[in-house]
Amino acid sequence: MTSPESPAVSGITEHDIAQYLANNPAFFERQAELLASIQLASPHGSRAVSLQERQMQMLRDRIRGLEQKIVEMIRHGQENVTITDRLHRWTRALLLTAEPAALPAVLLEALQHEFLIPQAALRLWGLGAAHEQAPFTQGVSEEVRSFASSLVTPYCGLNGGFEAARWLQQPATVMSLAMIPLHDEGRATIGLLVLGSPDPTRYSAEMGTEFLVRIGEVASAALSRLRSD
Repeated sequence: MTSPESPAVSGITEHDIAQYLANNPAFFERQAELLASIQLASPHGSRAVSLQERQMQMLRDRIRGLEQKIVEMIRHGQENVTITDRLHRWTRALLLTAEPAALPAVLLEALQHEFLIPQAALRLWGLGAAHEQAPFTQGVSEEVRSFASSLVTPYCGLNGGFEAARWLQQPATVMSLAMIPLHDEGRATIGLLVLGSPDPTRYSAEMGTEFLVRIGEVASAALSRLRSD
C-alpha cells in the first residue's frame, strides 16, 4: 500500500484536489456515502455538521448578505429622492422670486428650511452702486475675497475662527463650517456662502463636496440677476 509520504501522494496539493472535484462533478454522485459522512466544523458553534448542511449555511449567509445590500440600496434611493425634492423646492423658491434684491434673503431662508441648516450667511461683491449699501455686500475684507477665490472646492471642517464665520447669526456657537465660493459665468469669484452648525461633525473635512458644489452653482446662477439689475 502506498504510504502518505510517497511521491505519488505528497505531490498532490489542495489545489489539485479542488481542480479535480470542479472538473468531475459526478464524483460525489459516485461516492454518495462519502458526501454524507463528511463532517465540518459549524461556523455558528463547536458542533460538527454535514457537508450539505454547511453548504446550506453558507447559502443562507450569502442570501442574508444580499438582503442587507438590497435594504441599503433602497435606503440610499429614498434618501436621494428626499434630497432631490428639497433641492427642487429650494430652486423653485429662487425662480419665483421676482425682485432681484430679495434673492439673497430668499436663498438663505429656503436653504436653511429645506436642509435643516442652523445658521447661514451670504456675501457678494462687485455688484455695482445699486447694491453697495445692501446688507449682503457689507463686511467683506480683501482677505475674505482672496480666501474665497483660492477655494477650488467648498471648504468643510471645524470653525477655526474664520472671518466669514462672523457673518453668521451666532458665530460663537458654530463648531463646523461649510464655505461655498460663488462664481460668475467667467468663473470669477463673486461671493461666499457660509453654512454653520453647532455639531462639529456636521461639516467635516472627510465629507464629499459634490452636493455643495451643486448648491453653489444654483446659487451663483440665481444671484447673477443682481449683477445685471
